[in-house]
Amino acid sequence: MVGNLTQNGAKLKRIFIEPTLPDGLSPLRDLAHNLWWSWNHEAIELFRSIDPQQFEALNFNPLALLDELSIEKAQELLNNSDFTARMKRVFAEFNAYIAEAPAKKQPQTAYFCMEYGLHQSVRLYSGGLGILAGDYLKEVSDRNVNLIAVGLLYRYGYFQQSLSLHGEQIHQLEAAKFTQLPVQPVRNSHGEWIKIHVNFGDRTVWAKLWVLQVGRVPLYLLDTDIDDNIWEDRSITHQLYGGDNENRLRQEILLGIGGVRALKAMHLEPDLYHLNEGHAAFLGLERLRNYLKTKQLPYEQALEIVRATQLFTTHTPVPAGHDSFPESLLREYLFDYTYALDLSWEQFVAFGRVKADDANERFSMSHLALHTSVEANGVSRLHGAVSQKMFNDLYPEYNHAESHVGYVTNSVHFPTWIAPEWLALYRKTFGKGFWEDQTNRKFWSKINAVPDATIMDIRRTLKKRLLDWVRRSLHDDLMRRGENPRSIFEITNAIRDNALVIGFARRFATYKRATLLFSNEKRLAEIVNNAERPVLFLFAGKAHPADKGGQEFIRFIYNTTKNPDFKGKVIFLENYGMEMAKLLVQGVDIWLNTPTRPKEASGTSGMKAVLNGVMNFSVLDGWWCEGYRPGAGWALPEHDTYADPTLQNELDAETIYNTLESDIIPTYYDQNAAGISERWVRHIKNTIADIAPDFVMKRMLDDYQERYYDRLWARSGRLKKNQFHALHELVEWKSRVRRAWDAIELTDLQAPDTFNRSLPLGANFEAGVTLHLQTLSSSDLGVEVVFFRRRSETELDLIGTHELELDHQKGALATYSCSITPQTAGVFEYGFRLFPKHPLLAHRQDFGLVRWL
Repeated sequence: MVGNLTQNGAKLKRIFIEPTLPDGLSPLRDLAHNLWWSWNHEAIELFRSIDPQQFEALNFNPLALLDELSIEKAQELLNNSDFTARMKRVFAEFNAYIAEAPAKKQPQTAYFCMEYGLHQSVRLYSGGLGILAGDYLKEVSDRNVNLIAVGLLYRYGYFQQSLSLHGEQIHQLEAAKFTQLPVQPVRNSHGEWIKIHVNFGDRTVWAKLWVLQVGRVPLYLLDTDIDDNIWEDRSITHQLYGGDNENRLRQEILLGIGGVRALKAMHLEPDLYHLNEGHAAFLGLERLRNYLKTKQLPYEQALEIVRATQLFTTHTPVPAGHDSFPESLLREYLFDYTYALDLSWEQFVAFGRVKADDANERFSMSHLALHTSVEANGVSRLHGAVSQKMFNDLYPEYNHAESHVGYVTNSVHFPTWIAPEWLALYRKTFGKGFWEDQTNRKFWSKINAVPDATIMDIRRTLKKRLLDWVRRSLHDDLMRRGENPRSIFEITNAIRDNALVIGFARRFATYKRATLLFSNEKRLAEIVNNAERPVLFLFAGKAHPADKGGQEFIRFIYNTTKNPDFKGKVIFLENYGMEMAKLLVQGVDIWLNTPTRPKEASGTSGMKAVLNGVMNFSVLDGWWCEGYRPGAGWALPEHDTYADPTLQNELDAETIYNTLESDIIPTYYDQNAAGISERWVRHIKNTIADIAPDFVMKRMLDDYQERYYDRLWARSGRLKKNQFHALHELVEWKSRVRRAWDAIELTDLQAPDTFNRSLPLGANFEAGVTLHLQTLSSSDLGVEVVFFRRRSETELDLIGTHELELDHQKGALATYSCSITPQTAGVFEYGFRLFPKHPLLAHRQDFGLVRWL
């Protein structure tokens, strides 16, 4: 009861009636408090069957649904033997899932991310980064991998989108009811709610800790909206990516420094740390502080072990997309923090810069992450190469092709995104073992034996489900905007179930070129208005509140849909979210993607479409460079033809129109008497058999374990063994090499006279280098010859490297030599390079000393 209320003279009091469930239905609340239900199809249907309309109206939130359950409805469910039997079956499956022990001893990894897309009712995400992180946690849970996750609990999350009558994007913020979220307070051994603090200059900010169970994986969430804080600081965790650059800094300090302190408050000591984007990069500095103060390690050793146990994943393909802060702002918030690290301010800001002494260079969170992580990766093969170039300034003595930055291509969580109809077919067709071995192509190839009619029955069912929802949703949205009733009827009535449906749904950043399709509206109108071969385009997506260009794209498309030529043929669906995404990737026929090359780091929506037999039509960028197979979708070229973006846009638009008119549409409508296009079904089967197994989340998790986690654990284990004996040895060796480096003297270099004479193809390139090693050993150093081909005045393509062998040594003089037989004719450039060698180095950039001789 909260105070007395007065209305028209009446004296009113407020009372809270706490929702309760009968004991016989208690499994429902246990299920609803773990997000495992959200990717178990039987559990989803169990909650949906309670009240399908109410479930959808409550944003598919089972806790909200149970809170509104009346006594009569609860009794009705208890008396329904079919319902209670299904509930017991699902609950037993859940308990068995949770109780399953891990298969083997494995490292514990702490995974940090700013956002998590786990379910539409848990608004901790804005787009692809969050969805990817959410899918990853689900797969980690399914495979019983020892991982814990850390993030922020947002009161309002990301904005909800609506459109005005004229297509302007309206940003709506709705406060989450934490009592209707599957989060629980994290308490210490005394039953007290755990709180941690971080310092922002001269003030202290407190955050309490919640846990959200994602199957077997705990996701720990920090929340500053508590009475201990002033209002300005309470709002830090109100909005995902909300506020100005200063608030972004506050959030990132809280996530990185506060997140590590939260783990320490729970007495958790993970073996490895995985930064999913640079937002959490401050965690490396807090870990450094812990090793200095708690483990009493010297600075160089502390930094070495932090780096040895840390992986940084970048998702951003352009330099401007990486978070950075001016030194003045950083100083205001973190100057005092340097005392805890025993660092000068200049040493501190150097972590986030390419040039440590450049006061005009902003502090980059990605550079901080790279300086404190021994391993780093992009999120597709192409993005890995783009990232190597993007970060090459940090390793100027190496060609970008030699960079240690690798890649793990993103993927999607199969149970979350697969339609129930496809799941049933796959289980029946692929047989025993598929669920545990989803990357095995032998299972997926069995789709080729499924009758074409069966494939098309599923496709038509999913398309009808989508289009029925589109009509309902569009009707409600248009009514709310105050559209003319006749216009609403015309639009919804023009949607034809037999149309070829093409979907474009994603974040409305301008580089994604959502308006490319409208470059020639007359040509587009001819395509969509063919009565015998109807085509429908569905658009959806949000633009960031600060992205005026993206919002203008939305306004343009929305107003174009009002054109008589496009009414009911081109549709914009508002408030794109996870449930809409499921309907779209399951129900459309073609998934369209038109990014500006090479700005698509990966993209995952097209992968979700593939699982459901939907073909992609996309620029060969991001994941589609690896995914595309002829006969299993369509592609625009990987490389630009024109330097002028306007001309390139025109060419790409014409290519889209031509491909639609000459290939895609004719293939779809080349139907036999049964209404089936055998050529189209062949595309579907090829898509499922040849592409899907490479882009399920199991493959991505396997890649992270094999390429990074296992290697980091093995190496860091060697460094930590016997009270950090090997760590001490490695740091001492680095220090010794660093002291002697500049004194190493080149006393002789013998190489072919390539200035005056050419080298015939087939003849040997022979060279020798003699060095005075000073106090170093020959085993401390390597000498190599590096060959390049010049691409331009400023760019060299690496052709290859060849390490010289130690020929002989006399005292401090060591002679190295090589004899190489070139295999290709042409004009090349070469040089000799000196570098340090040690068996405990992770890679060459781990200790970046280089000298060109």
